[in-house]
Amino acid sequence: MTSVISKTGFIRSRAGGLPRPFWVLFGGTFVNRLGTMVEPFIGVYLTQARGVSLAATGLVMTMFGVGSLLSQPIAGWLTDRLGRRITLTGGMVATAVTMVALGYTTSVPGLVVGMLVLGIVVDAYRPASQAIVADLVPPEDRPRAFGLLFWAVNLGFSVAMVAGGWLARSGFTVLFWVDAVTCLIFGMLVWRAIPETRPAREEAASGRFADVLRDRLMLAFVLGNFAYALVYLQPFTTLPLAVTAQGLPTSAYGMAMAVNGLLIVVVQPIANSWVARFDPSRALAAGFAVVGLGIALTSLASSAAGHAAAVAVWTLGEVLTAGIPGAIVAALAPPHLRGRYSGLYGLSWSAGSLLAPLVGTRLLAHAPELMWPLLGGLGLVAAAGQLLIGRAIRRRSAPAA
Repeated sequence: MTSVISKTGFIRSRAGGLPRPFWVLFGGTFVNRLGTMVEPFIGVYLTQARGVSLAATGLVMTMFGVGSLLSQPIAGWLTDRLGRRITLTGGMVATAVTMVALGYTTSVPGLVVGMLVLGIVVDAYRPASQAIVADLVPPEDRPRAFGLLFWAVNLGFSVAMVAGGWLARSGFTVLFWVDAVTCLIFGMLVWRAIPETRPAREEAASGRFADVLRDRLMLAFVLGNFAYALVYLQPFTTLPLAVTAQGLPTSAYGMAMAVNGLLIVVVQPIANSWVARFDPSRALAAGFAVVGLGIALTSLASSAAGHAAAVAVWTLGEVLTAGIPGAIVAALAPPHLRGRYSGLYGLSWSAGSLLAPLVGTRLLAHAPELMWPLLGGLGLVAAAGQLLIGRAIRRRSAPAA
């Protein structure tokens, strides 16, 4: 009996106590990530299936990045003005339509426009999703809730990477249809099973982006996250170039990065409730620092095993950060501005995604021996900045808690 009770308590500490609409959001997020098969293979699709040149492919991918930059502020505004549910569902439906259209587009101008639109709509759900969690989940449970969503995204994406590579053999059009169908499923689940949680229309209409931009604490937090994004995104953009430049095969990079997915899927659900016990700013700073350390250790790696060890270190830092930023944003944002605050936070990731390859490739070309230590140092700077604003975040969070 004691064993059963202890197991029940273990499960509840990690997954219990959260409202039913959250689990609908969790399930929809997982299904949606299961279908995320187009983005990872879009470069291969453009060059191999559509015969697009490398230069034109770069233009198309750049337009996707531009759309992503526009996406978060627009979606944040819609989340506060129109509502969380309609923004999330509308974004998913728009993504599904765009996916199908892209799957049958053959001209370069059409692909450029399609990828711009896809960049705008594909992540429009994020501010709405974060606002829903902030509206429904008590402050003390938010780190755990956001951490569970992080885990759902990574688990679904890990499966999608394997399934996408297999399904691509039957033709890339299948990937677009699978992605579209899972987006529709996510949107319909939210529309039917999650209530609208937006504050009263009069209160929502009173908020402006200028109010968010006047919040110096939020701006400092977003700037620190942007610095962290420049560091964290390097393994996904520049590391494969660095690995092959050492004379290692591409399989060495794939094997090293497999450690990232495996550790997140296995370790993060176990660590989620443990990390939630600590002050969010300190936990986030620790995560930033460990990621920076792991990135710096990449400079010592010269084999697949060495790169895998470095990946394991920064992945543990990533596990520490899971769910914490969303909880901090929810604590800083007034209820009627939660969409806009989440949109500004998302903008730091969009900007990081656009600039990380530029920063990384320049460092790799001109200072390869200093690249990883410099990036690791930037991670430590982001950690120090988070510690500096931690007291102010705690003061702001205290009334909500």
